[in-house]
Amino acid sequence: MENKRVKRQVTGTVLSNKMDKTIIVLAERLMKHKVYHKYIKRRVRYAAHDENNLCNIGDKVQITESRPISRNKRWRVSKIIERAV
Repeated sequence: MENKRVKRQVTGTVLSNKMDKTIIVLAERLMKHKVYHKYIKRRVRYAAHDENNLCNIGDKVQITESRPISRNKRWRVSKIIERAV
């Protein structure tokens, strides 16, 4: 029997590309408050591996969970969904 691990995928916006082969991605999600039942925005910043330095600030990208690449990087850029103008 094959042991296939499901890899998480997150969509977000590139905040920074100042590092070599690394980008910072801001991912937002809506969460319902337990008591007040209002929707709240939750934000998470991920350091993602960009092998060819293709991403620019403002691009919308999809990142996939991977093995640890460095101390902070555990995500890889899987595709660029939309380019910034």
